[in-house]
Amino acid sequence: MGFSLTGTHVIFFITAVIVAGAVSGVLMAVSVNVTTSLSERGDRVKEQLDTEFVIINDNENIPSDSGFYQFYLKNIGGATLITTEEIFQVFIDGDIVETAYYNFSTTSLKIGEVSTLNIATSVISLGDHTLRVVGPLAIDEEFIFTI
Repeated sequence: MGFSLTGTHVIFFITAVIVAGAVSGVLMAVSVNVTTSLSERGDRVKEQLDTEFVIINDNENIPSDSGFYQFYLKNIGGATLITTEEIFQVFIDGDIVETAYYNFSTTSLKIGEVSTLNIATSVISLGDHTLRVVGPLAIDEEFIFTI
């Protein structure tokens, strides 16, 4: 004797429940991954917005003292910046300046404070130049000046 109509419906119902459970499991995993990714991305964007600085020198009157040109770096972000040669990289006209030829007057820079970036005068010749300072999270500031 064969299956009745009710038996066939029960088999289809059980199959539909299994398929629906599998689909909802996959959608749940995808939703968790998307939520995690968006949360991490939001944290990175917040950190980038908190990490912002600007060079505030007069581009035609760069001060010098004891064999160093002085550039003033102001923290305009929302968090304290660590100003060390390991964190910041300095470029003059596209060439990286070795850490032995520059230093900062402070090791940390609170919101709104200014630090002096000292670059050896032997690294910069007379004429027009571009200073590029790259900080944490690859946040950078470019400054065109004349010596």
